[in-house]
Amino acid sequence: MSKQTILERVRANKPGPRPLPVLPTYDATPEDNLSVFTESLASSKGYVIDLADLSEYVKKTFPDAKQIVSASPQVQGNVDMANITDPLQLAGVDLAILPARFAVAENGAMWVSEKEMGMRVLPFITQHLILVVQEGIVPTMHEAYKRLDIAETGFGVFIAGPSKTADIEQSLVIGAHGPRSLVVAFT
Repeated sequence: MSKQTILERVRANKPGPRPLPVLPTYDATPEDNLSVFTESLASSKGYVIDLADLSEYVKKTFPDAKQIVSASPQVQGNVDMANITDPLQLAGVDLAILPARFAVAENGAMWVSEKEMGMRVLPFITQHLILVVQEGIVPTMHEAYKRLDIAETGFGVFIAGPSKTADIEQSLVIGAHGPRSLVVAFT
Protein backbone atom coordinates (compact mmCIF):
# COMPACT_ATOMS: atom_id res chain seq x y z
CA MET A 1 0.00 0.00 0.00
CA SER A 2 1.41 3.37 -0.97
CA LYS A 3 1.88 6.34 1.29
CA GLN A 4 -0.65 8.28 -0.77
CA THR A 5 -3.29 5.57 -0.33
CA ILE A 6 -2.76 5.48 3.42
CA LEU A 7 -3.06 9.28 3.71
CA GLU A 8 -6.25 9.27 1.60
CA ARG A 9 -7.81 6.64 3.89
CA VAL A 10 -6.85 8.60 6.98
CA ARG A 11 -8.39 11.78 5.54
CA ALA A 12 -11.56 9.90 4.56
CA ASN A 13 -12.00 8.50 8.08
CA LYS A 14 -11.34 11.72 9.97
CA PRO A 15 -14.02 12.32 12.61
CA GLY A 16 -16.30 15.33 12.21
CA PRO A 17 -16.07 18.48 14.31
CA ARG A 18 -17.26 18.28 17.89
CA PRO A 19 -18.40 21.14 20.06
CA LEU A 20 -15.96 22.37 22.67
CA PRO A 21 -16.90 21.63 26.27
CA VAL A 22 -18.59 24.35 28.27
CA LEU A 23 -16.21 25.56 30.95
CA PRO A 24 -17.69 26.15 34.37
CA THR A 25 -17.52 29.61 35.85
CA TYR A 26 -16.71 30.24 39.47
CA ASP A 27 -18.23 32.97 41.54
CA ALA A 28 -15.59 32.88 44.25
CA THR A 29 -15.22 35.85 46.54
CA PRO A 30 -11.86 37.63 46.77
CA GLU A 31 -11.48 36.12 50.26
CA ASP A 32 -12.08 32.61 48.88
CA ASN A 33 -9.54 33.19 46.12
CA LEU A 34 -6.95 34.44 48.61
CA SER A 35 -7.54 31.46 50.89
CA VAL A 36 -7.18 28.95 48.04
CA PHE A 37 -4.16 30.81 46.62
CA THR A 38 -2.42 30.89 50.03
CA GLU A 39 -3.02 27.17 50.53
CA SER A 40 -1.80 26.34 47.00
CA LEU A 41 1.32 28.45 47.45
CA ALA A 42 2.03 26.87 50.84
CA SER A 43 2.00 23.42 49.22
CA SER A 44 4.95 24.66 47.14
CA LYS A 45 6.80 26.04 50.19
CA GLY A 46 5.93 29.64 49.34
CA TYR A 47 3.88 32.01 51.45
CA VAL A 48 2.03 35.31 51.54
CA ILE A 49 2.97 38.35 53.62
CA ASP A 50 1.26 41.70 54.05
CA LEU A 51 2.66 44.40 51.74
CA ALA A 52 2.93 46.77 54.72
CA ASP A 53 5.36 44.29 56.33
CA LEU A 54 7.58 43.91 53.25
CA SER A 55 10.37 46.28 54.28
CA GLU A 56 10.64 44.80 57.78
CA TYR A 57 10.44 41.25 56.40
CA VAL A 58 13.37 41.90 54.05
CA LYS A 59 15.46 43.47 56.86
CA LYS A 60 14.86 40.52 59.21
CA THR A 61 15.03 37.69 56.69
CA PHE A 62 17.85 38.87 54.44
CA PRO A 63 20.21 40.92 56.63
CA ASP A 64 23.28 39.67 54.73
CA ALA A 65 21.91 40.18 51.21
CA LYS A 66 24.62 41.90 49.21
CA GLN A 67 22.80 42.32 45.89
CA ILE A 68 19.13 43.28 45.84
CA VAL A 69 17.06 44.10 42.77
CA SER A 70 13.88 45.87 43.80
CA ALA A 71 11.01 47.21 41.73
CA SER A 72 9.08 47.96 44.93
CA PRO A 73 9.01 51.37 46.61
CA GLN A 74 8.93 49.62 50.01
CA VAL A 75 12.45 48.21 49.63
CA GLN A 76 15.53 49.96 48.29
CA GLY A 77 17.58 47.80 45.93
CA ASN A 78 21.27 48.24 45.21
CA VAL A 79 21.44 46.73 41.71
CA ASP A 80 20.48 49.16 38.95
CA MET A 81 18.87 47.14 36.16
CA ALA A 82 19.54 50.00 33.73
CA ASN A 83 23.27 49.21 34.02
CA ILE A 84 22.88 45.47 33.36
CA THR A 85 23.89 44.59 29.81
CA ASP A 86 24.63 40.88 30.21
CA PRO A 87 22.30 38.48 32.06
CA LEU A 88 25.33 36.89 33.74
CA GLN A 89 25.80 40.13 35.68
CA LEU A 90 22.75 39.02 37.69
CA ALA A 91 24.37 35.76 38.84
CA GLY A 92 25.14 37.18 42.29
CA VAL A 93 21.66 38.56 43.05
CA ASP A 94 20.56 37.47 46.51
CA LEU A 95 17.03 38.89 46.41
CA ALA A 96 14.75 40.13 43.64
CA ILE A 97 11.51 41.94 44.41
CA LEU A 98 9.41 42.12 41.26
CA PRO A 99 5.83 42.92 40.33
CA ALA A 100 3.52 40.17 39.09
CA ARG A 101 0.44 41.04 37.09
CA PHE A 102 -2.00 38.70 38.81
CA ALA A 103 -2.20 35.45 40.74
CA VAL A 104 -4.13 32.22 40.12
CA ALA A 105 -5.93 30.71 43.12
CA GLU A 106 -6.16 27.09 41.97
CA ASN A 107 -2.41 26.52 41.62
CA GLY A 108 -0.68 29.36 43.48
CA ALA A 109 0.92 30.75 40.31
CA MET A 110 1.64 34.37 39.39
CA TRP A 111 1.94 35.81 35.87
CA VAL A 112 5.17 37.73 35.37
CA SER A 113 5.87 39.18 31.95
CA GLU A 114 9.11 40.43 30.48
CA LYS A 115 7.92 43.97 31.24
CA GLU A 116 7.94 43.22 34.96
CA MET A 117 11.10 41.12 35.16
CA GLY A 118 13.41 43.33 33.15
CA MET A 119 15.61 40.45 32.04
CA ARG A 120 14.13 37.02 31.55
CA VAL A 121 16.73 35.35 33.71
CA LEU A 122 16.16 37.46 36.85
CA PRO A 123 13.33 35.53 38.58
CA PHE A 124 15.22 32.29 38.03
CA ILE A 125 18.80 33.29 38.80
CA THR A 126 18.09 35.12 42.06
CA GLN A 127 18.53 33.21 45.30
CA HIS A 128 15.26 34.49 46.76
CA LEU A 129 12.22 35.98 45.03
CA ILE A 130 9.44 38.22 46.28
CA LEU A 131 6.55 38.93 43.93
CA VAL A 132 4.18 41.83 44.52
CA VAL A 133 0.88 41.02 42.81
CA GLN A 134 -0.67 44.10 41.20
CA GLU A 135 -4.07 43.05 39.86
CA GLY A 136 -5.50 40.56 42.34
CA ILE A 137 -6.35 36.88 42.03
CA VAL A 138 -8.33 34.95 39.44
CA PRO A 139 -9.84 31.62 40.47
CA THR A 140 -8.59 29.38 37.62
CA MET A 141 -6.05 29.09 34.82
CA HIS A 142 -8.94 29.43 32.36
CA GLU A 143 -9.59 32.91 33.74
CA ALA A 144 -5.86 33.65 33.76
CA TYR A 145 -5.48 32.89 30.07
CA LYS A 146 -8.41 35.20 29.30
CA ARG A 147 -6.39 38.04 30.88
CA LEU A 148 -3.18 37.44 28.95
CA ASP A 149 -2.18 39.52 25.95
CA ILE A 150 1.14 38.18 24.75
CA ALA A 151 1.21 40.79 21.96
CA GLU A 152 1.33 43.47 24.68
CA THR A 153 3.86 41.87 27.01
CA GLY A 154 5.93 39.49 24.90
CA PHE A 155 7.57 36.75 26.93
CA GLY A 156 5.92 35.82 30.21
CA VAL A 157 5.81 32.97 32.67
CA PHE A 158 3.64 31.62 35.44
CA ILE A 159 5.74 31.24 38.60
CA ALA A 160 4.41 28.92 41.28
CA GLY A 161 6.57 28.35 44.34
CA PRO A 162 10.31 28.11 44.78
CA SER A 163 12.30 25.81 42.56
CA LYS A 164 12.54 22.25 43.77
CA THR A 165 13.28 18.76 42.57
CA ALA A 166 13.48 15.29 44.05
CA ASP A 167 15.35 13.83 41.08
CA ILE A 168 18.72 13.94 42.84
CA GLU A 169 19.03 10.68 44.77
CA GLN A 170 15.32 10.98 45.66
CA SER A 171 16.06 13.84 48.05
CA LEU A 172 14.08 17.06 47.90
CA VAL A 173 16.35 19.92 46.87
CA ILE A 174 14.97 23.47 47.15
CA GLY A 175 16.50 25.99 44.74
CA ALA A 176 17.75 23.35 42.34
CA HIS A 177 17.11 25.41 39.22
CA GLY A 178 15.68 28.70 40.44
CA PRO A 179 15.07 30.67 43.63
CA ARG A 180 15.26 28.94 46.99
CA SER A 181 12.31 30.84 48.37
CA LEU A 182 9.22 32.63 47.11
CA VAL A 183 7.18 35.15 49.05
CA VAL A 184 4.12 36.96 47.72
CA ALA A 185 2.49 40.25 48.72
CA PHE A 186 -0.60 41.91 47.25
CA THR A 187 -1.10 45.62 46.49
